[in-house]
Amino acid sequence: MPKRTKEQAAETREALLRAARELFTNQGFAATSIAAIVAAAGTTKGALFHYFSSKEDIFLEVWTALQLEMDAAARDAAAAARSKTDPYAAFLAGCRVYLDWAMRPDYQSIVLIDGPSVLGMARWHELDFQLGMNNMTRGAAYLASQGLVPEDRIRPAAVLLQSALNGAGFALASSYRDVTREELFAGFEAIVRGLKHSA
Repeated sequence: MPKRTKEQAAETREALLRAARELFTNQGFAATSIAAIVAAAGTTKGALFHYFSSKEDIFLEVWTALQLEMDAAARDAAAAARSKTDPYAAFLAGCRVYLDWAMRPDYQSIVLIDGPSVLGMARWHELDFQLGMNNMTRGAAYLASQGLVPEDRIRPAAVLLQSALNGAGFALASSYRDVTREELFAGFEAIVRGLKHSA
């Protein structure tokens, strides 16, 4: 394939993903048609089906991209927050990013509201744990290296913290929430700092 043709193909694919992301954010998955996506992207249904097998397929790619972007932001925040005086600082800074993103319209609508229904809750957790669980386990292992989590409880701590953080995110995305992001983060921080005393 000539270079320009490859570039055009990549541009078309990216245009479809951008359009789908905006529409899924503003209208939701169910109300977004394939016709609307291709119209917003300035292309055709044939082009969309060349790159994606279905609306669910393009949704999954948008969902995954958001998760990876959030993960990168969390890693950056953790790196910037490393402290010689507070060994919890980096871990908590990375976790706080998740709650910040849970308030973003795109992440909230696509990952937390439509994600479970489009992907199915079991699939949502499977995909989320592939990324989030690895990070949480590394974080718990770091805390253990500082004497803040018992060495034999790294995995259980990671599972519980990942579940608590996801629960907080879903609470922020729900229409009936009665707690703030700051209150949820304060509660999560108390749980993390309390792990030292769980031996």
